[in-house]
Amino acid sequence: MTRNDVRLIRTRLAVLAAVLVTLWSYAAYVSSQDAVDLLRVRALADTLGQPIDRLILSLQTERRITAETIAGAGQTTPALVGAREGTDRAAAEIREFTEGRDLRLLSAGTVRDRADELVRRLDGLGTTRSQVDTGRLDQGTAVDGYDEVIDVAFRVYGPEWGAYESGLAADTRAVIALARARELLAREDTVVSAALTAARLGADERRRLTALVSIQRYARTEAAAGLPPDGQAEHQRLAARPEFAALLALEDRLLLQVGTANTLAGLTVQDWRGAADAALGGLQALVTNTARSSVERATPGAAVLIARTGAVVGLGLIVVLVLLLSWAGTVRRLTDELTRIDADPPAQAPVPDTPAPAQDPATPGGDAERELFLGLTRRNQVLLRDQLSLLDGMQRRERSTEETGELFQLDHLTTRVRRNVEKLITLAGATPARRWRRPVPLLDVARGAVAEVPDYHRVLIAPHWPWSLAGPAVTDVIHLLAELIENALAFSGAETTVRVSGEQRSQGCAVLVVDDGPGLDAAALVEANHLLGNPPPDGPPVGLAGWYAAAVLAERCGAHVSLRPSRRGGTAAVVLLPSRLITVTDTGRTPADAPPDTPYPPAQTGTDPSGNGALPTRVRHPGPTGPENGRTSLDTVELPVARTARRQQ
Repeated sequence: MTRNDVRLIRTRLAVLAAVLVTLWSYAAYVSSQDAVDLLRVRALADTLGQPIDRLILSLQTERRITAETIAGAGQTTPALVGAREGTDRAAAEIREFTEGRDLRLLSAGTVRDRADELVRRLDGLGTTRSQVDTGRLDQGTAVDGYDEVIDVAFRVYGPEWGAYESGLAADTRAVIALARARELLAREDTVVSAALTAARLGADERRRLTALVSIQRYARTEAAAGLPPDGQAEHQRLAARPEFAALLALEDRLLLQVGTANTLAGLTVQDWRGAADAALGGLQALVTNTARSSVERATPGAAVLIARTGAVVGLGLIVVLVLLLSWAGTVRRLTDELTRIDADPPAQAPVPDTPAPAQDPATPGGDAERELFLGLTRRNQVLLRDQLSLLDGMQRRERSTEETGELFQLDHLTTRVRRNVEKLITLAGATPARRWRRPVPLLDVARGAVAEVPDYHRVLIAPHWPWSLAGPAVTDVIHLLAELIENALAFSGAETTVRVSGEQRSQGCAVLVVDDGPGLDAAALVEANHLLGNPPPDGPPVGLAGWYAAAVLAERCGAHVSLRPSRRGGTAAVVLLPSRLITVTDTGRTPADAPPDTPYPPAQTGTDPSGNGALPTRVRHPGPTGPENGRTSLDTVELPVARTARRQQ
């Protein structure tokens, strides 16, 4: 064993260590993100959710009493003073939240912004109160002011309260919808209570009452349908109670008498107050009980999630450290052995009559160590497959546009890590597990290569590709084109594009990768073409690892790579694919023709289960608030290309 052998072992172990650490880091990120989401939702419910519920109830009471006070043209009553004090106490809890710095809420910046807006609205409530006390504010304007503050309070509940997609998140949304339906009933109560105090119901109030009754009944029914089974059963019991039936009867009477001379005939304050208070109280109890039972049901799942996070982060880190230490020990032992050989060469020399076994310099340490490296790398391939599958599931259920974008970036990084792992296997003389048996459209092969490089948005792919590539060559050609495209991107300006196209040739077809960079001088072009046609057996020359990898990949699949100046001053890489690898089809395919949502081949077979030889593709599924970019354009590779490569697993 030579010093070059030891250096190669160190390099390969360093690559394996980098891949292993990357995989553990991402697994830890995904697991901890779920736990962080759950902890954030629980923290929001404790620190902000309950204070907002109390604030909304206080504002509803203050709004009704304020409307009654204006309608009766009376002075400020003790009841109104008490209602305002209750609102101020609830508002103080909201202010405490906005001024605090709970570490569990570091990722809840949007919620904090909406809470700040609510505090600003609450600060303006004093002006409304003073205008009511001095008689300068009419009933409609005062009620509208309270309505706006309550609407802002409900808007604090946003997507962040359900970031961890689970049964708890769905229950939370249903409970919030039921609370909004209760707010509609509280607005209806304000209109009727003020009318009874003034002993008249104006035209505007009649129209408002008619709309509120119909909307409130519909919203309450829809919200109840989204509750968990126990919540739905409790709502049915509530609706069947005599006091709730009395409220419905009073509402029906009011609606029937809206067009008559005296809409309030036969309705007393006591009758309405008893029915309205009972219904409002029952709905509030339903909201509280449903929220509590949902949390209780979610608690076992939360414990499992926290345990899983601890296992991935803690035990995974221990495994990573053990492997790294064992690899470091292997390198140290090899170095010590080499030192002993240098110190005492005669003792280690082979007997003249027994020639030393030849050792392939590309496989340092012998067949056993080579198999160890390849085995570990293939295990990393399996982990990458599972990681990409997990990413797919997360992106399909993710609703936040910002987090979906970050998942796409992580997905693209993982695809590039997979490329490095498969390239390491190839350079070691083995075959990656990912492979196809049937021909694959060459356009899909080109798109898969683009998805494995950074700055893929700078790559333009020609729309017409009337060829298919033999399945066994697909993986090598993808990585070969990726090497050439990445090199073109690296040596051309960030404002330029790299163009990928295909041309029919008598010997088969050629794939052209053209950049607009400064190009190569004549000597560098000759040197690069010599390396591409004759890769050295003892490893890459210094500074030319990319060309060396392209040469090895081309040699494996039977392709030929050459460089020439492009017409626009840059460099054109020409990949000649022989006719034995190419099948000419009747028509070319464009990215828009790619079949969406095709299942990808299982890693244990590495074959194409669809039967049509296509590289499976899918388009991005945006959430309700996300961008509607469902497919790529015909000649520009956009973000969904990263998804294409991931589905090529």
